[in-house]
Amino acid sequence: SQHKFNATSYDTMAMIIITLQAFAGMWINAFIVCVLCITWVKKKSFNSTEKILLFLGCSRFWYLCITWVYTIFSIIYPWCFYVRPIPQIFVAIQSFLNCSNLWVSACLCVFYCIKIANFRHNFFIYLKVRIDRMVPWLLLASVLLSLIICILVFDITNELHSNILNSTTPGDFWKLSVKMDDHFFAIFFISGFGFTMAFLTVICSALLLLFSLWRHKRKMQTNSAKNLSMDAHMKAMKSILSFSFIYSINFMCLVLILIYSTKKENPVLFLILVFQYAFPVVHSLALIFSNPKLEKTLLRTLSCVKCKVCMR
Repeated sequence: SQHKFNATSYDTMAMIIITLQAFAGMWINAFIVCVLCITWVKKKSFNSTEKILLFLGCSRFWYLCITWVYTIFSIIYPWCFYVRPIPQIFVAIQSFLNCSNLWVSACLCVFYCIKIANFRHNFFIYLKVRIDRMVPWLLLASVLLSLIICILVFDITNELHSNILNSTTPGDFWKLSVKMDDHFFAIFFISGFGFTMAFLTVICSALLLLFSLWRHKRKMQTNSAKNLSMDAHMKAMKSILSFSFIYSINFMCLVLILIYSTKKENPVLFLILVFQYAFPVVHSLALIFSNPKLEKTLLRTLSCVKCKVCMR
């Protein structure tokens, strides 16, 4: 009975925390999507930053929604995940949305790097001129890469589920465990490769941008000249530093999840998942406060809500 009480307490705590994080993240990303869609309706045009933010907001909204549904059903109705192909579909959709989230975030960092940084290399100048045209292709490449990983994960999970159902004799248990290890290794390798490539893309872009901004600031100080873009550059530098820090924590959590994922009801795994699911919330808030239009709209919305609450 004590074991059942601890398991129930663990599940209840997981449901409450993940529900709060999921609904907060869905509200924030839905806010970003709504503001950008209203802007698009009014102006009939979208710049490159708004395209990336719109795609990122949509992918994060649905990622948090699917994650919340998956968590609730796995706790309340665990028998559903023995019915084929429910677990395969959930895992594949989560993989697709998570990879889209990571790669579109990396595209945003690359876009800021090329757009703001100032290097005189011919290839970099070529990218700076063409980057606005390249944004839709970068988003399409992110979707295709996420789709490939999604299909691979679905195929591996489906084969693993079939092996579990077909192993009915005791003599097959050892073979089954070996096959499970092979399948888990394949999933971990594919996921780890995607996470690592996205992380390296973000870090390289951030380092290049920080180096360019630092060199520009040093040049302005040496010439004792005032530049109107210095404030914008400093703000961009702070945003990139905060984003790199948040992304590094998220990458560490993803790696630790791959290590602890085979252990059920592990407090360490639960804490790691809390940090991972907080990434879309924290980073979306950072994007809002780094964008003047989104920041003003959010503050105006919160002030209106506060006034209505005070009037009641």
